[in-house]
Amino acid sequence: MNELAGLATFFKEGGLVMYAILGVGVVAAGIALERFFVITWAARLNGRKLTRDVVNHVNRGDLNSARNLSRHSSAPAAQVLQAVLSVPELDEAKLQSAADDAITLAMPPLTRRLAHLNVCANIATLVGLLGTIAGLITAFAAVGAADPSQRSAFLAHGISMALNATAFGLIVAIPTLVTQGFLVGIVESVSEQVEECGIRLIRALLASPAARGQVVPIPARPAGQPVARAAGQP
Repeated sequence: MNELAGLATFFKEGGLVMYAILGVGVVAAGIALERFFVITWAARLNGRKLTRDVVNHVNRGDLNSARNLSRHSSAPAAQVLQAVLSVPELDEAKLQSAADDAITLAMPPLTRRLAHLNVCANIATLVGLLGTIAGLITAFAAVGAADPSQRSAFLAHGISMALNATAFGLIVAIPTLVTQGFLVGIVESVSEQVEECGIRLIRALLASPAARGQVVPIPARPAGQPVARAAGQP
């Protein structure tokens, strides 16, 4: 009970800026929770295992099974695998272009709103600094205008307002920045998996003769049709 009363006093003595900092903290907490569930869900989907399974099908020349496996997965890496497997020509440049395009589309849903956490942390710090300045202005103004017997009380109130606002701003900003760093680390790990899956699949397609025959079908020449010869060739 004493702790709650102390927190209430701490918040009240900080002045109006405490409500602004609290609002920023609530917004940051909401963004962090939403991003945490989205990003950790994507990270739990094992993109590397999916890539190994797809590459094994490709090495066996079973591209249909590889396509079905990637189609039924919701991992970010599956989008890249589907894009690469849908390229009709076994050309390395075209395969890499398809993988790059798929990565560009797969990653934004994970990185979305992460930058807002940094903005919230900066706002909380700056609003706390604003409260510090307001508290010092109040303290020095009160010292000059108040009755000598009340100067110490007004000075203490102004200093308390300044320090509480600064402390509360940092209390909101520091966990917000830590949370952002944690989530960015998970996103970078997922991004590495996505890029790795594209590279491994492209190499498997280019190295597999069975896959080459399926991706680039060679049309059969009709019976009796003469073979075209180069100009000047006997």
